[in-house]
Amino acid sequence: MRRFLCVVVVLSCVSAVVFSRTVLRQDQVPFESDIEKFEAQDKVSPPAPGGVVFVGSSSIVRWTTLSEDFPEYNVINRGFGGSQTSDSVRFAKRIVTPYKPSMVVFFAGTNDIAAGKSAQTVFDDFQQFVDVVRSDLPDVPIVFISITPAPSRWDKLAIVKDANRLIKDYCRHHRNLRFVDLFKNYLSPSGGPRPELFVSDQLHMNPSGYVIWKKAIGPLLPAAAKKSG
Repeated sequence: MRRFLCVVVVLSCVSAVVFSRTVLRQDQVPFESDIEKFEAQDKVSPPAPGGVVFVGSSSIVRWTTLSEDFPEYNVINRGFGGSQTSDSVRFAKRIVTPYKPSMVVFFAGTNDIAAGKSAQTVFDDFQQFVDVVRSDLPDVPIVFISITPAPSRWDKLAIVKDANRLIKDYCRHHRNLRFVDLFKNYLSPSGGPRPELFVSDQLHMNPSGYVIWKKAIGPLLPAAAKKSG
């Protein structure tokens, strides 16, 4: 009986350890599966170096016409849905710098703010992103697209404005950083939301919303990222 109880206790302890490690591993590495998919794709079809990496949250993921919008350029979409700025910091050395891009286009912050993070935290995380990327690519231009005033998160408007202001000011005073300020493009003449630029969830943009991004980003793309031939 004692031996049986000892075996039960040991097995319970082992199971608890395995379970806790699994949970811990999942908690420590959110979005790991998304990043592994990118890495698997890269092994099969490595992107050409010198392109433009678009990275960030679901608005980048959903830019499904990216290659069509910029057909002359090597563009690499490395958005992963639901991510926050800090997640792009964590994975920059796996899905940004290995491609040796001639430019990085970054959009994030909406999920951060929805999760309760302050404008200062979003800004701090953006600085970290710049630092991580620049540790490998000291001269690469980094373009940040302003956080959009989505109708579904209109109650967070003040924090969105503050985060945009902090990032814009930082970009203005640092080399090879560009803040693309499109905030007002998503406001009505009266300063209200523009639901016609968003899909039914009123969070993600529809094709009309992406036209605004296309027009703003297109002229910034570097000649070095153009396809050869």
